[in-house]
Amino acid sequence: MSSSTSVRDDDAPDLVCQIDCVHGMVDALSCVRWKRHQDAVMELSEHGIVLSVEESGCLQGKVFLKRELFVEYDYGGDGRQRFGLSLGLFVDCLNIFSSPGHASAVEIRYPGPDMQLLLKSVGSPDACLYAEIRTRIPDTVSWDYHFEHDGNTPVTFTAKSAVLKETTDDLEWPGSSIQIRMQPDPPTVILKGEGHGDLQIEFPYYANTDLLIAFQCDHEVSYRYKYKFLRATTSNIPSTVMKENRRTKVSIGRGGMLKIQHLVSLARPGMPYFRNIGGGTEQTSRIAHIEFFVKPEEDDNDA
Repeated sequence: MSSSTSVRDDDAPDLVCQIDCVHGMVDALSCVRWKRHQDAVMELSEHGIVLSVEESGCLQGKVFLKRELFVEYDYGGDGRQRFGLSLGLFVDCLNIFSSPGHASAVEIRYPGPDMQLLLKSVGSPDACLYAEIRTRIPDTVSWDYHFEHDGNTPVTFTAKSAVLKETTDDLEWPGSSIQIRMQPDPPTVILKGEGHGDLQIEFPYYANTDLLIAFQCDHEVSYRYKYKFLRATTSNIPSTVMKENRRTKVSIGRGGMLKIQHLVSLARPGMPYFRNIGGGTEQTSRIAHIEFFVKPEEDDNDA
């Protein structure tokens, strides 16, 4: 097991880590890639890696890669290190290290001689691939919302990820807003899109628990969100999430702040176990957590 308290060479990188499931990491990062050209902020710490993206101060996506997901993870930096990079370039580089039916482990180092993020294939007898990604000082400090529940009882529901994605796609109206309403009696989630016409989709909790798996709400809430921001939270859910029938949790907090949480597996297909930095051999905990925060639209009366 690695240790950040050991004596380190002055020239040693702050981070040296190794991941053996590149496909899973690409899936997790692609969840928050809603534009072709997109900047991201990467934060390194002894606990793992957090990658954040945001748009217009209204939408933020985060990928949490905890240290236990890595085969090796050695962090010796002071506190938390933050830098900016191109998310698209990072994902494209990782894709180079994987090919159908074969994927070698990838070592990630930071910083390089010129503050680059360095990628290198390891354990492959055929060839060694190497990539450098230029980093930069983040243009802005990522806003970090302290999500608070509105009241004593959390307002939240859990649905199958595939169902939530399909529903969001069906509600598309150019330039429209999507209303999300939750009511306790009868317990129902209602999503409504308006454009040249309107479309409303209802999920009664007790009527079909295969679609709406969990529901918690003690008072009615209703907020509107820009469709393009809402769609960004589900548009790139990877096919593995659909195949594994995973769930997505949606919460509405104080002031209408929307929080959407996905789970993406980083387990290697066809392998019953792996040995992580803690000596464990289970794959069941190899899950990357994806979180989105979406601000509600302001009412015209509040403008």
